[in-house]
Amino acid sequence: MAKINAPDPQFWGSATVGERGQIVIPADARQEMSIKPGDKLLIFSGMHGESLNVIKAEQVTEFVSRAMARLAKMEEIARKEEK
Repeated sequence: MAKINAPDPQFWGSATVGERGQIVIPADARQEMSIKPGDKLLIFSGMHGESLNVIKAEQVTEFVSRAMARLAKMEEIARKEEK
């Protein structure tokens, strides 16, 4: 199995939910994660529904594109082996 080189989790501070449900992402987090005004962020629940996960939409698009390319290669290999 491939080893995943993931950085250690970071803590950038806290945010208070405003009356309209808005939060401010701490500046250090925005800088570290290259989040700029106008970026689209996707919000998911955590594994047990007790947390929020935030990811830039472009990262999801890139991940799906890479996954589809890998699947296409696997399909090509499988078809060659069937012959």
